[in-house]
This record gives sequence, C-alpha cells and structure tokens, in this order.
Amino acid sequence: MNEWLKKLLAQIKELWSKWTVAQRAILIGIVVVIIATLFAVTRISAKPSSVPLFNTAITDETARDRITLRLAEENVETQVSAAGVISVKDEATARRMRSILVREDLVPSSVDPWALFDIERWTITDFERNINLRRSITEVVKQHIESIDDVDSANVVITMPENALFVEDQNPVTASIVLYTKPGSDLIKNRKKIEGVQKIVLKAIEGLSADNVTISDSAGNILNDFEGMAEMDNVAVTDKEQKLIQKQEAVYRAKVLNALQQTFGNDRVRDLNIKIDMDMSKQKIEAKEYSPIIIKPDNPDTPYDDSIIVESVTISSEEVHKEWKGTGYNPEGPAGVEGQNPPVYSDMSNLYGVSTESGVKKNEVINERQVSSEKRPSIDRVTVSVNIDGTWHKKYDENGKLVALNNGRLEREYIPVSDEDIAKATLLVQNAIGYDRSRGDAVSVVCIQFDRTKQFEEEDEAYFRQQQTRQTLIITGVGIAALLVAFVLFRVISREMERRRRLREEEILRRHQAERERALWEAEQQGLEVSMSVEERKRLALQENAISMAKEHPEDVALLIRTWLMEE
Repeated sequence: MNEWLKKLLAQIKELWSKWTVAQRAILIGIVVVIIATLFAVTRISAKPSSVPLFNTAITDETARDRITLRLAEENVETQVSAAGVISVKDEATARRMRSILVREDLVPSSVDPWALFDIERWTITDFERNINLRRSITEVVKQHIESIDDVDSANVVITMPENALFVEDQNPVTASIVLYTKPGSDLIKNRKKIEGVQKIVLKAIEGLSADNVTISDSAGNILNDFEGMAEMDNVAVTDKEQKLIQKQEAVYRAKVLNALQQTFGNDRVRDLNIKIDMDMSKQKIEAKEYSPIIIKPDNPDTPYDDSIIVESVTISSEEVHKEWKGTGYNPEGPAGVEGQNPPVYSDMSNLYGVSTESGVKKNEVINERQVSSEKRPSIDRVTVSVNIDGTWHKKYDENGKLVALNNGRLEREYIPVSDEDIAKATLLVQNAIGYDRSRGDAVSVVCIQFDRTKQFEEEDEAYFRQQQTRQTLIITGVGIAALLVAFVLFRVISREMERRRRLREEEILRRHQAERERALWEAEQQGLEVSMSVEERKRLALQENAISMAKEHPEDVALLIRTWLMEE
C-alpha cells in the first residue's frame, strides 16, 4: 500500500512538473469547485426539514401577511412557498403557533380543521383515522366555543373509548373544557351562558351525556355543577329583588323630593326616608265569582243612580200540586210468609188518609265568571318620613339696620312650619306615593330645626366684613376729599402770594425806573451831558422790553425778574 501511494505521488509530481502554468491553474480551480460543492451539499443535507403550519395554502395575501407578522413577533423563522404554504422549523413550534393564531383569531376561514382527512397515504391505519377524527372534532368544538363573545380561548379534551363487546363494559364518551374568559365577562356567574356552552358540546359530540361533561375556569372551579349553583341562583334572585326595591324607592324619593322642594325650597327639605316592603312571591289564584245581573246600567248624565240590578233572572219555572185520599197500603211478602215491613207501616195498614203536596220549581240564572290570575311581586307597605325646616328672619332696628348681639353675631328669629302646612305636605306626600291605609302605609311629616350654625357664621362674617369695607371706603373718601381741599387751598394761597410778590417786584422796578428817568430829566434840565455806556444802553433796552412783556406775559416776566435779581 505504501509503495502504491509512493508511486501515485511520484506520478503526480512528474505530471505536475510537465504541466504548464495554465494547466496547473485549471486543476486547482477544479479542486476548489469540487470542495465547495461538497461543502454546500453537506450544509443543505444537515439543515433540518421544515414543517407546514397549515396543510392548506393561504392564498389571501393580507391574511398571510398578518400571520407572518405575528410569527415574527414570536421570533419564529418562517418560509413561504410560491403556492402560499407557510412552514416553520419543527412540529412543536407549529403546534404552539397554531394555538396562538387560533386564540387571536388570525386563522383564515379557508383553513379547515377537517383537512387532516384530505391527506391520502397508502400506509394510514384505522387507528390513525380515529385519532384524526378525534382531533378534528376537538378542533371544531374549540373553534365553536371560542366564537362566543365572552370566551377568549378554550382548551378542549375529548375522550372517545373503543367500542366494547358488551354494553356494560363500554366506557362513556367524556369531555373536559377549560374556559379563559375575557375581562369584564360574566360568563362564570351566568348560569344560562354556561348551559349554552354545555349544550354546544353535547350537540357536537355523539354519545356524550351531560354527566360526562366538565366545564371549569382557569382557577379550576367547576362551572357546570348546576346542583351546587342553586344557592348561587337564590343569591342572584335576592340581588335582583333588592335592586328592584331600591329602584322603586328611588322613583318615589325623586317624586316626593321634587314636589316638596318646589314648594318649600331645596334648602328646607333635605331629609327624606322611604321604605318599601314588597312581596316577591308568585301566586296563581283560580276562583269562581258570582255577581248580580245588570238589567239597566247607570246613566252618568243623571245625578242619581238609575240602574236596575237583579239578583237573578228566571229562565223557566214548574209548579207541582199533588193530592191523595184513600186507604193505606201495606205491602207484604209471599202468601203464608210474614212481612218484613217496619211497625210504622204495619200500623198504617187499612187506615184512611189524605195527602196534599204542592211545590214550585224555578230555574234562576246569575252572572258566573271564572277568574284565573297570577299575582306578581306587589307592594305590601310604604313608609315615608320627611323633615321640613322652618324659616329664619333677621331682625332690624328702628333705623332699618340689622341687630347685632354682644357676641358679634346677628340676631335672628326662627319661625316653624305651621300645622296647616304640615297637614298639606302630608296630603301631598300621600298622593305622590299612592297612599293606601288598608295595607298599612305610613307618612310622617315633621318640622325639626336644622343646624345652621356654620351657615350663619359665614353669613355674619360676610356681613361684618362688608360693613368694615364700607367704613374703610368712607374714611378713605373723606381723607382724599380733605387732601383735595388742602391742595386747592394751597394752590390758591400760593397763587395769591405769587401775585403779591410779582406786584411788589413790579413796584420796585417801577420806582427804580422812575428814579432813573427823574435823574436823567434833572440832568437834562441842568444841561449836563449825559454819557451812557454800551452796557447801560443794553440794560435800558432790556428794561423796556421787560416792561412791554410784563404787560403781555406777566408770569414769564416775573420769573425773568426773579432770575435777574438773583444774579445781582
């Protein structure tokens, strides 16, 4: 073997040395392609085979997209063939995804649970056919139950035993169902709905009896134990009766409160208690009533009753009159045999007697009526109690102001409801509830003073706060008015002082001007040459302008003169 391997390697080396570069490259490429092909075949053969999610193709693209999207949310890899068959990696994943899709109602209507029988195989046995039948029936029952609005999902287990030779050895068909209800559903407490689920199962499975059906919830509580639910039914009936009584009490309470509050006010009528006793039993009464015959009904236009009523009417009569005279007859037995008649008849033998019989037979007819009634829940007794508060009035003094007490509160007077008003209110309540004295109804209307301490404290605080605010506003107004008067007086006095100062300054200027003019005049009279500087001429011109402006604008000139004097 080693020699053969050595010869093979030697031949390969000899051929390799003789080949060109192109031949060597072709050989290497062929080897690489062969290795890649072997690797791909190995990977493909090692890849696990996929399992179809449903045995039928899903041609609806929208439904197929919803299914693939839901499977992607569960991180399940899917493969969709060109025909529309969805496949997953293994059977366990397929079963888990089917349950999710069925629970969320994502299974298309084209998918038939009986499709298990559409698979034709040469090797299928009767056992497999029975298994497929049971699985299909289970799936149909499950889909049927889950179509109910109150059911979110359901687990159904059906046991179909093999047929036994003898009937007593035959095991019954059984079914176990676990219901998962939707939030807010009352299916668990509703007996009619549970009976409906049980009837669905009984009608769907042949040979199944009600005793072999078990329906439970997710907590393991048996729901179709109807014998044990009798107490629950009684509780439900009691709850309904109490709700009916409460509803009737609410209607009467609203009616009475509305009538009283419109009359006395919402604040005076607060407390109203009503209690209704109802007979919830059902009674069926059958009776026969006899009544007189009305020959002529009463005319409603007449002020009196002119009807004609008779106890009965004669439809036929028979008068009988019998009279007998003669000897009495004593019947005896055969000849030679003593009779067995009583001594009374024996003593009457051969006696003469007279007998008279008279009678009248009449057939009278009267009104006859068969009465059959079923007594429903009725009101046995109604009791009502109402409290009406009186009225409060604030007291005023002679000046029309509210009277305040020493404790800082306003004085009030309480006036209770009069007896006449209470009687009228009682009559109003009685008519509102349909008062019936014969059944023991009771109406109580009282006048009890309400505790209004907190209300009066708030009203008093608001009143005194308002009075305090009013006084504050008055004092503030008086102060503002005084300030305005003082300001006006100040302005008047200031103007008067300003006017006097201006007059005094004008007088001073006038005197200075007069003295200057007199000095100039005297100098001219003496023939003296008066020489004036440029500044004196400007000053004189300013004085003349000031005098002319003082006549036109006295206030501005006064300000100018004041500034001038301050500079000097």
